[in-house]
Amino acid sequence: MTRDSTARSTVAPGAASAAASAHPGLGPGLLLALVSALAFGTAGAVARGLLDSGWSPGATVLVRVSIGALAVLPFGVHALRGRWVLLRRSAGVVVLYGALAVAVAQFCYFSAVQHMQVAPALLVEYAAPVVVVGWMWWRRGEKPSALTLAGAAVAVAGLVLVLDLFSGAEVSVVGMAWALAAMVGLAGYFVISADERNGLPPMALASGGLVVGAVLLGLLGLTGLMPMSASTADAQYATFAVAWWVPLVVLGLVSAGFAYGTGIAASRRLGSRLASFVALLEVLAAVGFSWWLLAELPGAVQLAGGALVLLGVVGVRAGERRVVRREPLPA
Repeated sequence: MTRDSTARSTVAPGAASAAASAHPGLGPGLLLALVSALAFGTAGAVARGLLDSGWSPGATVLVRVSIGALAVLPFGVHALRGRWVLLRRSAGVVVLYGALAVAVAQFCYFSAVQHMQVAPALLVEYAAPVVVVGWMWWRRGEKPSALTLAGAAVAVAGLVLVLDLFSGAEVSVVGMAWALAAMVGLAGYFVISADERNGLPPMALASGGLVVGAVLLGLLGLTGLMPMSASTADAQYATFAVAWWVPLVVLGLVSAGFAYGTGIAASRRLGSRLASFVALLEVLAAVGFSWWLLAELPGAVQLAGGALVLLGVVGVRAGERRVVRREPLPA
């Protein structure tokens, strides 16, 4: 991540925000991050109609990723402009992105919403910015500030409330495990998307990752390691039903191809930490879509927990402006 890794001195609290506001890519980056979050936010509620009609999470995510790959591939090829050496040189990055940011994140999230409500599953998954901070500390020597650690603690407390443990509500252990796995995949999405060192254009990385993700998911299905079932029954939502193929088209074009492409472009402009913070808007979008399409709304305790998760990640982001690096600048 070029923006996250080049500066090695302690950043003053006001300097980081001033530099960011002066950066010409910040405005377009924020807009791209916003539309990406809204596009990703449709996934859980739209997919739930398919899952309830007999589709397995594996089949749903495989078709979704495959449609997204087919839609984005021409743009990825055009973005390379014949520079195939970039793709060969970054083959490992593309494979890792397809495996972690596409296959793991999407399959685990859809598996989670099969066992728990969309909004709580997404709130657990979107503790990923805390994981991103930990990764940057371990791999790049960016020591979190006290505010960052406090924000992480608040986010963890919010997750406890999201699970509604104190009211005696039944918690889906399976759903929670899937959501935590999706969180790891999402953290990988932010870290890899923001890394400009490979030289791959955003659309090339998005299309390559979606193709790899589709191939990996297909192999898991063929070997029987990932259950695959589908149905031609209408997808049922709270107040209406649609033909089975309509949700698949929306999932593939909107919440896969378009969402990944704009998300990578946003991360390149904003860096992994800020992009992961702005992407929290996906949680709000998912709550809105699940309320509209599924008549699902988390309980008061879970909403309070979600607010704490968001507050905690805001604290993490604010604390990262005071990040201290291990390596000082050369004299």
